[in-house]
Amino acid sequence: MFNLVSRNLTISVLKTTSIHGVFARSLSSSPAASNPDSVKFSKIQHSFTVSYLIESCGFPPEKAISASKYLNFKTPDRADSVIAFFKNQGFTEPQIYHLVRKFPMALTCNPQTNLLPKFEFLSSIGLSDAEIVKLVTARPKSLGRSLKNHLKPTFKLLKDLLQSNDRTLIAIKRCAWVLDWDFQSNMVPNMEYLRDVGVPGSKMLYVLTYQPRDFLVSNEQFKMVVEEIVEMGFDPLKTNFMLAIHALRSMTKPTWEKKIEAYEKWGWSKNEIMAAFRTDPWCMMKSEEKIDKVMDFLVNEMGFETSIIAKNSVLLSLSMDKRIIPRCSAYRYMLDNGTMKNKTFCFSWWLKCSESTFIDRLRRYEKEAPGVLKFYLKKMDFAQ
Repeated sequence: MFNLVSRNLTISVLKTTSIHGVFARSLSSSPAASNPDSVKFSKIQHSFTVSYLIESCGFPPEKAISASKYLNFKTPDRADSVIAFFKNQGFTEPQIYHLVRKFPMALTCNPQTNLLPKFEFLSSIGLSDAEIVKLVTARPKSLGRSLKNHLKPTFKLLKDLLQSNDRTLIAIKRCAWVLDWDFQSNMVPNMEYLRDVGVPGSKMLYVLTYQPRDFLVSNEQFKMVVEEIVEMGFDPLKTNFMLAIHALRSMTKPTWEKKIEAYEKWGWSKNEIMAAFRTDPWCMMKSEEKIDKVMDFLVNEMGFETSIIAKNSVLLSLSMDKRIIPRCSAYRYMLDNGTMKNKTFCFSWWLKCSESTFIDRLRRYEKEAPGVLKFYLKKMDFAQ
């Protein structure tokens, strides 16, 4: 896989050109930019552009003035045609205004020769009209990328890496930036570094499919995160290694420290927190509010020891309304009926097992605790 990547990169398939760059060069060589006699004309044009952006695109005045420095239109014809094009593609007015505010240069594009081919390409690779609208709205600057020199080669490289058109589409839908990014300077080197520390290709491809954003960072920053994960004792051969990278990449150091404090407040030691993180990296991605809510219920309402919860940190990722509360309610129902007496109760299994397994277990308890299944299902209906 990586030999293929290196060969592709060697022949420089990822040279990029942008509308922004081309247009900037046209501005620097234009008569208005070089001829002092055209200053008066430029002021009139500038005023028209600002007014158009405010009145037709909903720009705040200060944003309109800033954007007008990079735009160069004397009449509304081209900009109107671009807005009409987006409407025909299914964009709502709020989406169009968002797109234009994020990427004002879109108003200078030729709808038929520049925009339409890109939309046709996105459709040809398997994206629906609604998915294309969502993608472009999320990352308008991708419209400034060259179709021939960037979008198509990037899609091909991503598809070569993921070895599947379906997985490639999942990655694109999960992260609108993925077609707009420079693979040569970050994604490929980051994947090669993971290979060097012993991460199997299958683990990398899973994360590249479902969390491609994790790779879209400078090689230096990525190495720092990976080194920290290695120092924490994660095994590169296990899926949790990649999940831990995702967790650390998803938060700042101050946010990480707040999560540590949230668990320490409930009596977890530093060692317990690190052990919980190694067991289930997602536990550090829960909000402080969710941590407090789950811990308060399990400790104060259900009477479980905090140390036991620390050893079963996956519980922090479960839904309070659809999993924890209904199942704990069923447990209390059985306790009230005397069913749980003299029985070893593994509450972690009780909460973690699949729904079908849990239903089967309640059916077996029907003789000892009549109505427990009906009681549980009523709780679930209420949660829904």
